Formats: sequence, structure tokens, C-alpha cells
Amino acid sequence: MSARPLFLMPACADVSEPRRLETKAVFEDGTFEGYASLFDAEDMGRDVVMRGAFAESLRAKGAAGIKMLFQHDPAEPIGVWEEIREDAKGLYVRGRLMAAVAKAREVLSLMRVGALDGLSIGFKAQRTQRDARNGVRRILKLDLWEISVVTFPMLPQARVSAVKMSPFRESVPTERAFERWLTQEAGLTRSEARALMRDGLGGLKALRSGQVLAGEDAAIAARLRRATASLHAAI
Repeated sequence: MSARPLFLMPACADVSEPRRLETKAVFEDGTFEGYASLFDAEDMGRDVVMRGAFAESLRAKGAAGIKMLFQHDPAEPIGVWEEIREDAKGLYVRGRLMAAVAKAREVLSLMRVGALDGLSIGFKAQRTQRDARNGVRRILKLDLWEISVVTFPMLPQARVSAVKMSPFRESVPTERAFERWLTQEAGLTRSEARALMRDGLGGLKALRSGQVLAGEDAAIAARLRRATASLHAAI
């Protein structure tokens, strides 16, 4: 079964390419990562995306220029893409669902339990090759418009592999786990995390006066604001 965009597209535009979302992790704050397209894999629409097909479009637009929608509906933006890039496997994506948007909260809940695991790219094919023997269309270059979270995929090989929950969801984390969270998720350095855990803000101030050069106070303050916001979201 093939999903179709719910908005009107130019006659020369391609319909979307639904695939199962291979998600490496779904975080408590709505961040997730995975693959929106796999290279050299034939989908149920007989399309095969080739390596390099996204390169020019991504250089021109960047992740910020690609919309994150639900079921290709332009009235249902649910988040933002923070990273989109090609690697040897396919189109790697990392995005964040917006907790303030009701539909995004629903999508996140369904993704965590594996009930919603599809991604679909909306694009316009710019250079293709058709295999006369089997009818397969190889897409060599395309203009990527949007990537949607969808219900029905066309590429069964790409699928959800894991869901990562917040370390605060079920129980109080160990000191080691909390330090790892402060550095990996909240953006603090290891020294800052240990100072904050050991002596609170007083310890962080002492670290700042002893090690931080003039002009870096604002950077540490920004990291603390991010840590506070991330901790609030996790709890």
C-alpha cells in the first residue's frame, strides 16, 4: 500500500517514497534518529534511490530547509530536522518532535511503542534511469522537499530497532548515569558536570573562576540553560 501526499504537487513532481523508519533511538525530549531512505534498495513502487541522489539538494537547502510533516499534510508540521546527510547506507536523519504540538506528542507516544515507524520522503525527481527489462526506475538526482512520519512503509528492510527512554523515567539514576546524561544530553563538559554534581552552583562558580577565560561566562551560562531545560523535559 502506498501513501500519497495530501497536498497538490506540480505535474512533474514525484509522489513520496514511504519507508519504514529505522530508528536508532527515540529520546524523551522528542529527538529521534534513523534512516529515511536506503540506497540500492527497491521499494514497492519500483524505485531505487542511488548514492549521491540527495547531495545537491541538501547542499542547497540544509536540514532547516526540509520540512517535517505528519502523513504529508502541510497543515501538520510536527517538528524540525536537525541533521540530514547521506552516508554509505542511505539518508540519515536526526529530528526533534515539538512537545508543544499535540500531534507531535501523539506521534512520539506511538513511535515509542512501535505503532508508528514509517518515514516517507516527498521529492521531485530530476535525473533518472529506467531499466527497460524490469521497469525499475533508478533515481540519480532529486530535489528533496519534506520528510514525513507515516503509517504505511514501502521498504520493509528499514525498521525500528530500539527505543531509548529517559534515565529518569522509571527510577533515580546512578551518579555515573547522571554524569553521562549531563555531558551527552545536556551539553556540559565532564569537569562542569562533576563540579555541578559535587558542589552545585558553588562548585561550578569555583571551576569558572579557576579555569574559564574571560568572555566564556556566556557560553557556560548557555550550557546551564540547556541543561536545565533538558532536565525539566526529562523529568
